[in-house]
Amino acid sequence: MLLSSLGTSIANVGLPTLAQAFNASFQQVQWIVLAYLLAITTLIVSVGRLGDLIGRRRLLLAGILLFTVASILCGAAPTLWLLIAARAAQGLGAAIMMALTMAFVGEIVPKAKTGSAMGLLATMSAMGTALGPSLGGVLIAGLGWRAIFLVNIPLGLLAFFLARRFLPVDRQGPKTDSASFDKVGTLLLALTLAAYALAMTLGSGSFGPLNLALLLAAAFGVGLFVLAESRAASPLIRLAMFRDPGLRASLAMSALVSTVMMATLVVGPFYLSRALGLDAARVGLVLSVGPLAAALTGVPAGRLADRFGAQRMTLVGLIGMAAGCFILSMLPATLGIPGYIAPIVVITVGYALFMTANNTAVMTDIRPDQRGVISGLLSLSRNLGLITGASAMGAVFALASATLDITTARPEAVASGMRITFAVAAMLIVLALAIALGTYRRIGRHRALALDADLLKRE
Repeated sequence: MLLSSLGTSIANVGLPTLAQAFNASFQQVQWIVLAYLLAITTLIVSVGRLGDLIGRRRLLLAGILLFTVASILCGAAPTLWLLIAARAAQGLGAAIMMALTMAFVGEIVPKAKTGSAMGLLATMSAMGTALGPSLGGVLIAGLGWRAIFLVNIPLGLLAFFLARRFLPVDRQGPKTDSASFDKVGTLLLALTLAAYALAMTLGSGSFGPLNLALLLAAAFGVGLFVLAESRAASPLIRLAMFRDPGLRASLAMSALVSTVMMATLVVGPFYLSRALGLDAARVGLVLSVGPLAAALTGVPAGRLADRFGAQRMTLVGLIGMAAGCFILSMLPATLGIPGYIAPIVVITVGYALFMTANNTAVMTDIRPDQRGVISGLLSLSRNLGLITGASAMGAVFALASATLDITTARPEAVASGMRITFAVAAMLIVLALAIALGTYRRIGRHRALALDADLLKRE
């Protein structure tokens, strides 16, 4: 989990250096990050399902090895397009690691400690995100841009050794019809997700005819995918799973919350530099406070979920996020850095608590043969939220700032744009809260009715 999140954040800081090294435009070097995210987004559900079928340990070891070898190819790439291709391969390795790491929790951790394990994974993910910019900056300054990819080699070898040494060997069950892999469904889902991700990321914030065409293609792809899955003998995603109101709500809430979290990453740098007048070094320092708060919250959040229940802690996390967003929507620029950091810490602590509790609620009581695919769906909902947030919340911020070029906008306009963006973010979190409350009430009623029926049978 640490490796896959580090792989995203460490590359971002190197984009200006890579643009100089390859004599390329910013739009071209941006594909170094996009290729990685697209590979994860399009393939994470498929690799989760594949792990359920062929064995999670075997596939996880292959994923770690692929990630490590791709890191070597990234560090040795002589041209920009070879580097982008190697980053796509690295993204496939990261997708395998992200999906199967969470799936293994249900297999190797006692049910009573699921929350603690999910909290530890959340901490590792936040640590990778927080460590990337600072570690990347040090490596580029001391050893050059290739070092930001080559640093994954010792970490990858260590992860491979630990997984091989300590994870349980895959049990070889009898081959049945259900052990076939849904190739048509996999291809349709990958193409649909790729179309959506490209629609949200192409055009650097402007939404043109190509973006609309890709969005329509994604909508058409969803219809084809549902049709293919309803007819498949062994579907990639069993559509019956979505009859579970708890799973539907968890995926929707995860996407909404991740959309809001991306707003902090999109808006934060502009507000800190334009409205508060900070230099690049201090902007980086302030931005690292959020991931650091999430990293410190992960493990305690898991223990709270184990002790007080995942549903209750999900609600507490959402309430914390809503409070932080409301504070930012009314924040005067005169409060400066402390005024910005305090609500951001509230939002990120709430996010860590929500994600840990939400993942725990989903992964605790699922069938063993579906752990991989459901883990993949959770990661997918988070990734889609991040991609949507980067585009949609970025567009809200630009419109609210009432300027064509945000990099030259007046400080007052940027501050106003930030407040309006977080007012929208607060509404999204309130929507997630409404989904949570409605779903938990429905689940509670179903359980009460089931208990009454059971008591009547016994009488």
